[in-house]
Amino acid sequence: MSVKECDHHKKGCRKVFRRIIASILVFLLIVLITILLIWAILRPSKPRFILQDTTVYAFNSSTPNFLTSSFQVTISSRNPNDRIGIYYDRLDVYATYRNQQITLRTALPPTYQGHKDINVWSPFVYGNMVPIAPDFSAALGSEQAAGSVFLTIKIDGRVRWKVGTFISGRYHLYVRCPAYITFGSQSNGVIVGQNAVKFQFVTRCSVSV
Repeated sequence: MSVKECDHHKKGCRKVFRRIIASILVFLLIVLITILLIWAILRPSKPRFILQDTTVYAFNSSTPNFLTSSFQVTISSRNPNDRIGIYYDRLDVYATYRNQQITLRTALPPTYQGHKDINVWSPFVYGNMVPIAPDFSAALGSEQAAGSVFLTIKIDGRVRWKVGTFISGRYHLYVRCPAYITFGSQSNGVIVGQNAVKFQFVTRCSVSV
């Protein structure tokens, strides 16, 4: 084979290779545009979370700069979408006081939520002798003595969206649920057992994805 024929053969291979690459890129572009169009038409909405109640089993701040607490919270989630399912790959529930975490994280089991479905969880969250900042400890003692403490039940997690057979990548999920705990004569809770008080909230939580 002459040098001229070899050059011609190489040029032909390059053209075929370029055409294959171009075809692949066009195909990927069409798929991407199709997914974006479907996504825009369906307009996925964030799940809606509600804090239904909180049962307080322990809340002891008598030791300065330390807090021992134990709660059982009931949280419901609703998928408002007609054609989009939600995979909850990870959900961690915990309580905070003035943005300081006061309990350990409790992991909820991964689950799938279908169209318009509602899921309900009732996990326990607790913390034993959790150190808190001195100024927060003083504020907490004052609020408890006054009869009420404002806490936030938080959920951090990862979710995926399911449209038909397409499943999206993972997105961060942040849920924040306000909870007022009252004490003493001002308590509006219901005694449900030994040293256990249940507070009914039905409070809508803020959700960001």
